[in-house]
Amino acid sequence: MSFFIKIITLYVLVNVALKADVNNKTLAVLINEGDPESLVIGRYYIKARNIPESNVFYLSFEYGNEDLSVLEFNKIEKQLKEKVGDEIQAYVLAWRKPWRVNCMSITSAFTLGFDESYCAKGCNLTKFVDYFNSSSHFPYQDHKIRPSMMLSGGSLESVLKLIDNGVSADYTRPIGTAYLMSTSDKQRNVRKVYYPSIRKNLSNLFQVRVIEGDTVKNANDIMFYFTGLNKVKWVHENKYLPGAIADHLTSTGGHLFDGNQMSIIKWIDSGVTGSYGTVTEPCNFVQKFPNPAIVMKKYFSGETLIESYWKSVKMPGQGVFVGEPLASPFKSCGLKENKNNRLLNSSMPEMNLVMKSSRNCY
Repeated sequence: MSFFIKIITLYVLVNVALKADVNNKTLAVLINEGDPESLVIGRYYIKARNIPESNVFYLSFEYGNEDLSVLEFNKIEKQLKEKVGDEIQAYVLAWRKPWRVNCMSITSAFTLGFDESYCAKGCNLTKFVDYFNSSSHFPYQDHKIRPSMMLSGGSLESVLKLIDNGVSADYTRPIGTAYLMSTSDKQRNVRKVYYPSIRKNLSNLFQVRVIEGDTVKNANDIMFYFTGLNKVKWVHENKYLPGAIADHLTSTGGHLFDGNQMSIIKWIDSGVTGSYGTVTEPCNFVQKFPNPAIVMKKYFSGETLIESYWKSVKMPGQGVFVGEPLASPFKSCGLKENKNNRLLNSSMPEMNLVMKSSRNCY
């Protein structure tokens, strides 16, 4: 092999290594070494997803509290910056608590750094993230952020089940239903504006049910469940497919334990693989909550749960993401451009939808 070819080959290999998308080789596992549960969760996840030991980072902070102080978080962030290489695209946080850093969620703090401009005093909008609805597969290279997701649940056993659900979802191309609930709670039902375009643009790919009502009971095919209520009845009375995503728009769904509204942990404990809720009062701005159209479109395009969910929230500073980040039910679907499909009446053409090369691939 000539010297010139060797140089070109090395250049290609380096660029491939630096520009690896979100997968088990580019996801970093963060473990609180002082938390016995975190050690169990972290080691279980590492084995389940075959994470390289070089991608495992041990932190040390007080566990069992709801909040991580800003001072302590800044120390941890500094340590991480010194250790984490450019190949790392995302983080998974292997602990059930803490779930907040002052006014920010802990997942947003690890992703964006602690910054009060991502919070709001009163009913105000916050700083947005340009990763929103992007076509990027390299969030750190393209946007200088590492999306983060928590492995949390009502118990240690629930977290381990969550991990198993995520792993078992890969490549399944599930035949299920998206339940889009138009509830009686007018203040929390603001995402209903998205439903007509979802039904129009995605119902040829997946069964979409727009339901005028507050609850679903005894459903056995739930892949998506989006609603707006402070408490959702009969969450445990349904069957959720591996990789399922569900959330309820309310003020403190991201208050994971001992809150006065339903916690998103209830979704996780019922078998959902990913959920989202806010940790401080967001008011009912749709920009602060997942956009169902974007979540579904990105997921159907073969992206991971963490990519699909993070790209669906324009202002995620107050919201915590809980789930198994690498779950990919539509993984390896062929991709194509679809310049005529415009979701949400956007002026930008929707791209990167999947081809019908296999079941439920667009």
